[in-house]
Amino acid sequence: MKKFASLILISTLTFSAASQAEGGWFDSLKGMLGFGESAEVAVAEAAPSMTGMIGALTENLGVTSEQAEGGLGSLMNYVKGNVSSDKFAALSSSLPGIDQVLSAVPEVKDLSGEGGISALLSKASEYSDELKSLNAVKQQFEALGLSPEMITGFVTQAQVYLDTPLGQEAKKLFTDSLGSFI
Repeated sequence: MKKFASLILISTLTFSAASQAEGGWFDSLKGMLGFGESAEVAVAEAAPSMTGMIGALTENLGVTSEQAEGGLGSLMNYVKGNVSSDKFAALSSSLPGIDQVLSAVPEVKDLSGEGGISALLSKASEYSDELKSLNAVKQQFEALGLSPEMITGFVTQAQVYLDTPLGQEAKKLFTDSLGSFI
């Protein structure tokens, strides 16, 4: 009797019009067991967050999580200082965790007494708010043990991370406010 019931079940699944219309009985069976596309779609459509972005930076740039968090904090601090409070509020609401990374912005020492390019940039930043902001990000990256060239890598990876259906608004706000780095 069990063999007969098993044979009927297999036949029903194989020849069922409903299961064929959904892409086949095997796909239906995978869906019932939780191995269908719905799990993959849910992951792809997950809302972006600062925690996810930190993970992406750590993986893709080979930096520590502390460096990723501090570097993102430096960039978000720059954004906060260079956009309207409404735009920053919109970015914060579309990217949960911004407050966490803002608290990770490293303290920097005054490099104006040193020679070379750092001294020139520090002196020039006295006359321009934009240069002052750029110099602060550069110094913060250096305080994290990152070269200033890594700034563009952080920006690029953040844009890639935000390039999802749910991340488009955050990507636009982030990219528009970082015109100096792009």
